[in-house]
Amino acid sequence: MIKIHDLYFKPFLSSQEIAAAIDNLAYQINRDLADKKPIFLGILNGSYMVLADLTRKFDHECEVSFLRAKSYEGTSSTGVVKLGDQLDIALSGRTVVIVEDIVDSGLTVVTLSRKLQQYQPKDIKIATLFFKPDVYSQDLKIDYVGQNIENKFVVGYGMDYNNLGRNLPELYVQTERMKNIVLFGPPGAGKGTQATRLKDKYGLVHISTGDVFRYNIKNGTELGTLAKSFMDKGNLVPDEVTIKMLKAEVEKTPDAQGFIFDGFPRTDAQAKALDELLASKNTDIAGMVALEVDDEVLVERLLERGKGSGRADDANEGVIRDRISVYYKQTAPLKDYYAAQNKYYGVDGVGEMDAITDRLSVEFDKL
Repeated sequence: MIKIHDLYFKPFLSSQEIAAAIDNLAYQINRDLADKKPIFLGILNGSYMVLADLTRKFDHECEVSFLRAKSYEGTSSTGVVKLGDQLDIALSGRTVVIVEDIVDSGLTVVTLSRKLQQYQPKDIKIATLFFKPDVYSQDLKIDYVGQNIENKFVVGYGMDYNNLGRNLPELYVQTERMKNIVLFGPPGAGKGTQATRLKDKYGLVHISTGDVFRYNIKNGTELGTLAKSFMDKGNLVPDEVTIKMLKAEVEKTPDAQGFIFDGFPRTDAQAKALDELLASKNTDIAGMVALEVDDEVLVERLLERGKGSGRADDANEGVIRDRISVYYKQTAPLKDYYAAQNKYYGVDGVGEMDAITDRLSVEFDKL
């Protein structure tokens, strides 16, 4: 995912897929116009990449020119086409191919086709790399299409959002910013329960470090076997192993709207590693949302949980207080890491479950 101005975009078509669309467009034009010595007329600024690649694949004589036209502001059509200066090439008696990067409403090509009639060309053809048939309602025939695409706002390969993004070799489609959230809190704060509720409400993927470790170890994955070798010796699993497990989980759902990270990071070093992982995916952590609960409430909750769970570390008050102490010493400083980025949001974690979910939702809605 990338950000251009105030909007977010995710990968849509790779450079290889774009090249295939160019090949398709070139094949059609080579087939029909081999002996026509056509004039390829590019529409600036969007079609400069298309025209360059297309004419390199046209195997016969041709000429090239450009004309500036504009009908968009930001992501929306203005409904008015503004045309540039006069042409620098004679069109009389010639076959003219108007080359567009993309045709949606068709307003630009219709207006331009009418304008060009005054130059008395022999024939006018319309060629576009991408075509949005769902929104095209003009009578003018689109003669050559590289590929049909859905009606979404795209950038890259000559197409822009407020003049940025044209240089991207791939095509990106507008999307919402990924909502990647670190759900934080001491043992007994209720992170797991709330994560399950929030992931469904916001359409996010819940990644619990504990669940990830158990899955990899149980299924004997390479990373699971490596992690178990450290754990069997009583050693901490190195951060690089944990982050590789998380990377594998993230890559399982490439179209996710975002992730709730539960149980990771636990240290500044892990937080930086997570930032690097997400940066490699062109996204980031939107915020840390922390459940804040008084120690005595935590002890009471864990002792009560221990009665039914059978977990030894939930049945012994001394062990519980040690776990909470370790949390404050080793993990709580992460608050400063995210607060320094204005990404820390504390939430009262005491009360009815629904009320806590509502408080968390207020913060999630901000991110």
